[in-house]
Amino acid sequence: MFQLQRSWTGSLIACLLGAALIASSFNLFLIPHQLLSGGISGVSMLVGYFTDWNISLLFLIFNAPLLIWGLLTLGRKFIILSVVSVVLTTWFMQLIPTMTVSKDLIISSVAGGVLVGLGTGISMRVGGSTGGFDIIASILTRKRDFSLGTSLFGLNGIVIVALGLFKNNWDLALYSMLSMFITGKVIDTIHIRHLKVTVFIVTKKKDLLLKKMQKLKRGVTVIDTEGAYTKEAQHMLMTVTTRYELNELQNLVRQWDPQAFVNITETVGVMGLFRRSDRNEPGN
Repeated sequence: MFQLQRSWTGSLIACLLGAALIASSFNLFLIPHQLLSGGISGVSMLVGYFTDWNISLLFLIFNAPLLIWGLLTLGRKFIILSVVSVVLTTWFMQLIPTMTVSKDLIISSVAGGVLVGLGTGISMRVGGSTGGFDIIASILTRKRDFSLGTSLFGLNGIVIVALGLFKNNWDLALYSMLSMFITGKVIDTIHIRHLKVTVFIVTKKKDLLLKKMQKLKRGVTVIDTEGAYTKEAQHMLMTVTTRYELNELQNLVRQWDPQAFVNITETVGVMGLFRRSDRNEPGN
């Protein structure tokens, strides 16, 4: 119980820090120059620039239906932390004044992208997200090997082109693209790049871990193994999961078998059944 409480406390603190970094990026570097971030925040900024509506409230409003969809579909720690992150980001955007820290667009783009990447990466490391497209990604990638990266790139591209067209200023659009690119690189540094990963767990507590892993709704393959030096019989559990669910799986293994050996590899793609269903469990 203490470990569980400590885990939640640490996750909430991380979301608080991530939200503060993202709000600082928006109000100090991006919004003063009318630059865009990626995802739902970029859409909120775009609408705010042309309507003079409060961008922080637009950010909350646009995220609300996605958060509700996530709660109904996922209903896990990921969505709870995402709700916390979105609410805190909105709150920090109200507290932090919108002011120009640097007049240089390149510096502002780079600094803004780094801060958003740090904030998003920190939130994802503890099993949450910053809302928006991450929630769509989590829902869609649970059921199939969906080429989400290309789709999200296309959606962000539409927002960038809209900024360039309506503002008649392609410099802003290009600097926004630079900021989004840097954000992605920073997230890759802090968190994993691929949407899906394969996890190999060598354990002596097969039955216990299998029982606990059932709540993750993932198929698990059990392989008999033997230690090369100890000659002890063990089991290896292999499963494919998404980066949004990886933190939950890692915490589960740490809690119930801290001595287990875990190897995590990037997965380019999968074929066949990916999500566990009531009748079919791949690998079982």
